[in-house]
Amino acid sequence: QVQLVESGGELVQAGGSLRLSCAASGRTFNTLNMAWFRQGPGKERELIAAISQNPYLRYYADSVKGRFTISRDNAKSTVYLQMNSLKPEDTAVYYCAADPRIRSLSSDEYEYWGQGTQVTVSS
Repeated sequence: QVQLVESGGELVQAGGSLRLSCAASGRTFNTLNMAWFRQGPGKERELIAAISQNPYLRYYADSVKGRFTISRDNAKSTVYLQMNSLKPEDTAVYYCAADPRIRSLSSDEYEYWGQGTQVTVSS
Protein backbone atom coordinates (compact mmCIF):
# COMPACT_ATOMS: atom_id res chain seq x y z
CA GLN A 1 0.00 0.00 0.00
CA VAL A 2 1.26 3.46 -0.92
CA GLN A 3 0.49 6.51 1.19
CA LEU A 4 0.62 9.97 -0.38
CA VAL A 5 0.58 13.26 1.52
CA GLU A 6 0.33 16.55 -0.33
CA SER A 7 1.38 19.92 1.03
CA GLY A 8 2.02 23.45 -0.13
CA GLY A 9 -1.42 24.63 -1.15
CA GLU A 10 -2.43 28.12 -0.09
CA LEU A 11 -4.00 31.37 -1.20
CA VAL A 12 -1.91 33.26 -3.74
CA GLN A 13 -2.45 36.24 -6.01
CA ALA A 14 -2.74 35.88 -9.75
CA GLY A 15 0.69 35.90 -11.37
CA GLY A 16 2.27 34.35 -8.31
CA SER A 17 3.98 31.02 -7.80
CA LEU A 18 3.59 27.99 -5.55
CA ARG A 19 5.35 24.69 -5.15
CA LEU A 20 3.34 21.68 -4.14
CA SER A 21 4.96 18.62 -2.61
CA CYS A 22 3.78 15.05 -2.33
CA ALA A 23 5.58 12.68 0.00
CA ALA A 24 5.17 8.98 -0.69
CA SER A 25 5.69 5.99 1.57
CA GLY A 26 4.97 2.30 1.56
CA ARG A 27 6.80 1.35 -1.62
CA THR A 28 10.17 2.04 -3.20
CA PHE A 29 9.59 5.45 -4.68
CA ASN A 30 11.58 4.98 -7.86
CA THR A 31 9.21 2.20 -8.91
CA LEU A 32 6.26 4.63 -9.00
CA ASN A 33 4.90 6.70 -11.84
CA MET A 34 3.65 9.94 -10.26
CA ALA A 35 1.03 12.46 -11.29
CA TRP A 36 -0.79 15.60 -10.24
CA PHE A 37 -4.51 16.04 -10.80
CA ARG A 38 -6.78 18.89 -9.88
CA GLN A 39 -10.48 19.43 -9.43
CA GLY A 40 -11.84 22.94 -9.51
CA PRO A 41 -15.22 24.03 -8.19
CA GLY A 42 -17.93 22.56 -10.38
CA LYS A 43 -15.38 20.91 -12.65
CA GLU A 44 -14.30 17.36 -13.34
CA ARG A 45 -11.00 16.05 -12.11
CA GLU A 46 -8.20 16.87 -14.57
CA LEU A 47 -4.77 15.32 -15.04
CA ILE A 48 -2.32 18.18 -15.28
CA ALA A 49 1.15 16.65 -15.04
CA ALA A 50 2.84 13.29 -14.70
CA ILE A 51 6.35 11.90 -14.46
CA SER A 52 7.32 8.32 -15.08
CA GLN A 53 9.78 5.98 -13.49
CA ASN A 54 13.26 6.14 -15.03
CA PRO A 55 13.76 7.59 -17.72
CA TYR A 56 11.46 10.19 -16.12
CA LEU A 57 9.26 10.99 -19.07
CA ARG A 58 6.88 13.89 -18.47
CA TYR A 59 3.34 14.71 -19.51
CA TYR A 60 1.61 18.10 -19.22
CA ALA A 61 -1.93 19.15 -19.94
CA ASP A 62 -2.22 21.98 -22.43
CA SER A 63 -3.79 24.14 -19.73
CA VAL A 64 -0.56 24.21 -17.70
CA LYS A 65 2.15 23.62 -20.30
CA GLY A 66 4.87 26.25 -20.02
CA ARG A 67 3.72 27.37 -16.56
CA PHE A 68 3.92 24.23 -14.39
CA THR A 69 6.85 21.86 -13.93
CA ILE A 70 6.72 18.40 -12.39
CA SER A 71 9.83 16.92 -10.84
CA ARG A 72 10.78 14.15 -8.47
CA ASP A 73 13.42 13.53 -5.82
CA ASN A 74 13.80 9.79 -5.40
CA ALA A 75 16.08 10.22 -2.37
CA LYS A 76 13.28 12.10 -0.59
CA SER A 77 10.44 9.99 -2.02
CA THR A 78 8.78 13.22 -3.07
CA VAL A 79 7.25 14.61 -6.23
CA TYR A 80 6.89 18.35 -6.75
CA LEU A 81 4.72 20.61 -8.83
CA GLN A 82 6.19 24.05 -9.44
CA MET A 83 3.39 26.38 -10.50
CA ASN A 84 4.24 29.76 -12.01
CA SER A 85 2.13 32.52 -13.53
CA LEU A 86 -0.89 31.31 -11.62
CA LYS A 87 -4.34 32.26 -12.83
CA PRO A 88 -7.69 32.34 -11.02
CA GLU A 89 -8.76 29.36 -13.12
CA ASP A 90 -5.99 27.33 -11.48
CA THR A 91 -8.01 27.41 -8.27
CA ALA A 92 -8.67 23.79 -7.33
CA VAL A 93 -7.92 20.98 -4.97
CA TYR A 94 -4.69 19.41 -6.18
CA TYR A 95 -4.22 15.69 -5.79
CA CYS A 96 -1.12 13.57 -6.01
CA ALA A 97 -1.45 10.09 -7.53
CA ALA A 98 0.87 7.13 -7.99
CA ASP A 99 0.94 3.85 -9.84
CA PRO A 100 3.73 1.36 -10.45
CA ARG A 101 2.21 -0.07 -13.62
CA ILE A 102 0.24 2.68 -15.36
CA ARG A 103 0.19 2.01 -19.11
CA SER A 104 0.04 5.62 -20.11
CA LEU A 105 1.09 8.70 -18.14
CA SER A 106 -1.98 10.49 -19.48
CA SER A 107 -4.35 7.90 -18.04
CA ASP A 108 -6.54 8.79 -15.08
CA GLU A 109 -6.46 5.26 -13.66
CA TYR A 110 -3.77 5.75 -11.07
CA GLU A 111 -4.01 3.29 -8.20
CA TYR A 112 -3.04 5.42 -5.22
CA TRP A 113 -4.29 8.88 -4.28
CA GLY A 114 -3.57 11.53 -1.70
CA GLN A 115 -6.14 13.58 0.18
CA GLY A 116 -5.50 16.78 -1.74
CA THR A 117 -4.31 20.29 -1.00
CA GLN A 118 -6.27 23.46 -1.75
CA VAL A 119 -4.83 26.08 -4.07
CA THR A 120 -6.74 29.34 -4.36
CA VAL A 121 -5.66 32.03 -6.81
CA SER A 122 -7.17 35.45 -6.26
CA SER A 123 -7.58 37.97 -9.06
